[in-house]
Amino acid sequence: MRRLIPLLAAVALFAGGCDWSKPGGEEVTPTAQTVVGTVEAAPEVEVPQQFQNGNAEAGKQVFETAGCKGCHTLKAANATGTVGPNLDDAQPDLATIVDRVRNGRGAMPAFEGQLSVTQIRDVAAFVFDSTHGSDAG
Repeated sequence: MRRLIPLLAAVALFAGGCDWSKPGGEEVTPTAQTVVGTVEAAPEVEVPQQFQNGNAEAGKQVFETAGCKGCHTLKAANATGTVGPNLDDAQPDLATIVDRVRNGRGAMPAFEGQLSVTQIRDVAAFVFDSTHGSDAG
């Protein structure tokens, strides 16, 4: 019986309904007047030391020979692939590039173990420099 009383009270509240309209019949939606708290910023991901300061010129060769051109669009490599993201439009940060080349994501395979640390570092530098300006790295 004790469980039934709160249930009946809840049913009575909802059965009565809520009238979210102004006088005259215009429907309104309740909106919070005050926001409490904050939204945490996404954590910054650092590029592991061994993948920093790559050689973008050497990275262009890696991009052209490792299969990147077949999937990605990147003007600097005359690449027009459409399977993966258009890198010119996406302009990924260096940490994202390194992560995706190393670990893959979605349809993109992981290249860690297939490419050397130097090759990953260089191709990441090439993509980053190509999409952010050569003096961005």
